[in-house]
Amino acid sequence: MDKPPKRAQAKAAPAARLRLRVSAAAEAAIRSGHPWIFADSIREQNRDGRLGELAVVYDRRDRFLALGLFDPESPLRVRVLHAGQPQVIDCAWWRARLQQAVARRAGLFDAHTTGYRLVHGESDGWPGLVLDRYETTLVLKLYTAAWLPRLDEVIRLIGVEVPHEWLVLRLSRNIQRTAQEQAGVAEGFFVSRKAGEPVSGKVPLAHRLTGSPAYEAESQPTVTTFLETGLHFEADVVRGQKTGFFLDQRENRRLVQTLARGRDVLNAFSFTGGFSVYAARGGAKSVTDLDLSAHALAGAKRNLALNKTHSAVAACRHFTVQADAFEWLSGAPSQKFDLLILDPPSLAKREAERAGAVQAYRRLARSGLARLRDGGILVAASCSAHVSATEFFTTIRHAARESRRRFTELRTTGHPPDHPAGFKEAEYLKCIYLQC
Repeated sequence: MDKPPKRAQAKAAPAARLRLRVSAAAEAAIRSGHPWIFADSIREQNRDGRLGELAVVYDRRDRFLALGLFDPESPLRVRVLHAGQPQVIDCAWWRARLQQAVARRAGLFDAHTTGYRLVHGESDGWPGLVLDRYETTLVLKLYTAAWLPRLDEVIRLIGVEVPHEWLVLRLSRNIQRTAQEQAGVAEGFFVSRKAGEPVSGKVPLAHRLTGSPAYEAESQPTVTTFLETGLHFEADVVRGQKTGFFLDQRENRRLVQTLARGRDVLNAFSFTGGFSVYAARGGAKSVTDLDLSAHALAGAKRNLALNKTHSAVAACRHFTVQADAFEWLSGAPSQKFDLLILDPPSLAKREAERAGAVQAYRRLARSGLARLRDGGILVAASCSAHVSATEFFTTIRHAARESRRRFTELRTTGHPPDHPAGFKEAEYLKCIYLQC
């Protein structure tokens, strides 16, 4: 008896495109170039969205408004990739977007600077993603889980477009568990190009990283060295803060070098001594690194040692103080300095902390000014996005007036060119120079 013909398996119908409509205020923000859509701004959604899929946003007249990466678990529900006229998001589109970001850095750096940012998140059209270069090592850091489903694609694209030997994956703390559970990847994975293209085939990334000679997780040192304005620095690309070094303060370090000659310098919240190395090369008599972390101070010593071939660095006396900078600075000012740098970590990670941060900046400035000799220079920086530049500068100026010392404002600075700020929330870095 002939067997009945097998029924052809019905293919699952593709899911309908994820469509959203948002509040009038969110529409206006998107049209003005803002790259974030929050969950409470969404008014209509045709179905549940998946992590990392493209969500298309329409306005109230059913016209295309924008598209972006969707994250169903985050209050920041959509990170906008494109707004305006509809576009096809394909491999060519992604390639062009990466090439544009890299091209923006063309001509900014020469062979004396081999550490800089190649992709700066939303401001370069890659929301929640940064890419930094340290010599031949790249560090890819993700701040949103929405990139995880596209991680293979992103690494493959970087491998083709950006020459490097190693790529290190870093993950912000808030997405590390999701990355491990949903994508099988973890903080600090290395991808090597030594055995060929960085990503190929459809094997999960975690297996390639741990099971293929092209993806060695253990053989690459976690610390690499790079050049900045001809100076050598270490970057701990696996365990270090941010992506291993504070690349965004490069321009301020260069300015500090021009102000340091003949001065005793205090570098408060010194981390690994970036400002101190520049001050030493600028002819400082002494530099003192002040930090709570013994690990950071050890890094500062190594960075000074890396640059002892510069005669001015070799001649500069170097001291370290392991202490809480707030407490040490507010103590009896028996030791005074000619140049004092205040570069604390972010003091306001959320809006609710803004007022407290402003008061903390004021206390720091008052304490710092009390430790300045006549003719000394205070360099005060903030990396708190929730404290605006206007508010920060006003706070430092007010502290200077409270000190009853006459002062001259030398300059204020903002973001370096490889860290552009394309919208208000991206404007985190500011620095002011006062001479008393």
